[in-house]
Amino acid sequence: MSGNRVVAIIIVALIHIALGYALITGLAYEAATKVLERVTTIDIEEPPPPPEPEEEPPPPEPQPDTAPPPPVAPPPPMNISTRPPDIRTQVTIPPPAPPAVRIPPPAPIAPPRAAPPPPPPPPPPSQARPASRRNANSWVGRIQGDYPSRAVRQNEEGTVTMRITVGTDGRVSACSVTGSSGSSALDDAACRGMQRYARYEPALNAAGNPISTTLSEAIRYELPE
Repeated sequence: MSGNRVVAIIIVALIHIALGYALITGLAYEAATKVLERVTTIDIEEPPPPPEPEEEPPPPEPQPDTAPPPPVAPPPPMNISTRPPDIRTQVTIPPPAPPAVRIPPPAPIAPPRAAPPPPPPPPPPSQARPASRRNANSWVGRIQGDYPSRAVRQNEEGTVTMRITVGTDGRVSACSVTGSSGSSALDDAACRGMQRYARYEPALNAAGNPISTTLSEAIRYELPE
C-alpha cells in the first residue's frame, strides 16, 4: 500500500474514535457534525508499480560422482488394534487327554535257518593188508633143495635171516641178509632163491590197490643124515 492511502486510513480511524468518544462523553451532536464536515475524503490513485527485473536462473549445481542412495521403501503400515481380544471363560474343565499309547514296531522276522548239511557218508571199509606168502611150501622147498655144493662139501648148515622187498606183482625185487648163517655160500643161495622162486600176495592200500612193501623172511638149511 502507498503512503497516502495509509495516511487516509489513519485519519479515518481517528475520526471514528473521536466520534465514539464524543458520543460516549455526551458531546453535542453539532460538534460531531462540524467535525465530519471538515473531513475531506481524498482518493489518491497509486501509480502502477515498475516492472520487476527478470531474475536470471541460477546455474545448475554440479552433480556428485557418487550414485544417489537407493530409495528407501516406507515401512508397511501396522495394523494396531486398539480393541482388546475377547476373553472366553470356560466353566467346565475337560478331563485330561489320555496318554498316547506307543506301539513298538514288530520285530523283524528272522529268515528261516537253512537245514544243516547231511553228514558225509562213512568212509568205505579199508582194504589195506600186508603181503602174504603164496604157495610157500612149494617155493621154500625149492630154495632149500638148491643147496650149494661148496656148503655140502664143507658140511655147512644154518638159518639165513633176510630183509626182502615184495613188489606189486608179488615177486621179491630186493633182498639183503640181516642174520648170517655162518656160511657165505648159504647166505648168497638164500637171497638168490628168494628172488627166483618166492611168490607173495602183494600188499594193498586202503583203497585196495597193490603197493610195494618190505618184510622179513628166514630160510633153514640142513644137510640130510
